[in-house]
Amino acid sequence: MRNTWRIYMLAMISFLVGTSEYIVSGILDRIAESLGITLAAAGQLITIFSFVYAIGTPILMAWTARVDRRNLILYSLGIFATGNILSFVLPGYGLFVAARVIMALGAGMVVVTALNIAAKIAPPGKQASAIATVVMGFTASLIIGVPLGRTVADAFGWKAVFGWIALFAIIAMVVLFFAIPRTKGDEPIPLPQQLALLKKRKVALGLLITFFWLGGYSVAYTYLSPYLLTVSGISDKLLSTVLLIFGIASLIGSKFGGFSTDRWGVRVTLIGGMTLHIIMLVLLSLVANAFAGVLAVLILWSFAAWSTGPTQQYNLATIEPGASGVMLGLNQSMMQLAMAAGAGIGGIAVNQVSLASVAWFGALGVAVAIAAAWALFRSSPVKRETESVQT
Repeated sequence: MRNTWRIYMLAMISFLVGTSEYIVSGILDRIAESLGITLAAAGQLITIFSFVYAIGTPILMAWTARVDRRNLILYSLGIFATGNILSFVLPGYGLFVAARVIMALGAGMVVVTALNIAAKIAPPGKQASAIATVVMGFTASLIIGVPLGRTVADAFGWKAVFGWIALFAIIAMVVLFFAIPRTKGDEPIPLPQQLALLKKRKVALGLLITFFWLGGYSVAYTYLSPYLLTVSGISDKLLSTVLLIFGIASLIGSKFGGFSTDRWGVRVTLIGGMTLHIIMLVLLSLVANAFAGVLAVLILWSFAAWSTGPTQQYNLATIEPGASGVMLGLNQSMMQLAMAAGAGIGGIAVNQVSLASVAWFGALGVAVAIAAAWALFRSSPVKRETESVQT
């Protein structure tokens, strides 16, 4: 029982870190206006964060593999808090970018270490559930953190969001110091050994599905707030509510993805979810001026997009069963690279075409993911599994 609340505490920290990453998309217009930059330049803050997270995390985790896990999460939270403090106090776009780099380096280590600790302190046979709980904390940041951050930004200014995150991170450091027992580190798995898996065709195709699925999602999601305000004409007062509904739909979609994979298999769930994902992105631009239509499309888009999440995790774990942990780690990095690439491409689309075009570019990315999925299934048919899929 005691370790159960420790695991939930780690989930809360995962929520805090996730909020720091996702919140920028919810306050993109506020940041651009305050710093005197374009929406595309503001969107690159997500690109930078995700790229640093994806590249820096596996390197830092390999470097610190033998460090006591409690000490490592405290050090990581310290770096994360420093990045948020600098975001709060430093002026200008360039310094904010530097602060986001520091924040991302700390965030990646915090999440991976939290997952590692949760697995180590969980009761026997409950390790997977403990990891799922921490992951749910990260997912909840999309559901609660983004609209909550928007509300804070409206009331106190967007920089206040990072001030509050820094404060909670410092409080978390104090609590974890007393609550988490010393936990031995692991034997490091050399990066070359991890990266060697990428030479396998099935692994490469599996990771390409993640890259183009989430990259396509990110193209549109990064610019969702300005899109809804400018293209769809949703009022600023309603935006936080719409973002909350969008987040709730993502949680339901994630749960349904696990259920569907158990019931109908990986192929049906992946192809079906991504096909609906494309349809909703296309429809988003066609119902731009009808609030009810926009809301319905947003709900189905979020539902479809995140139904792919647990299915794809399970898909990758079964591609290389003997290296499932490494595969899921590579998938985490690929997800962050996809977010970075999607935000970058979205910025180019906004600058060179129009804000409304991000939905079409996003749909194109997801279409490539479907092509990669078909190529994978043809080369290695996926049988329907009966065991539970952890989300």
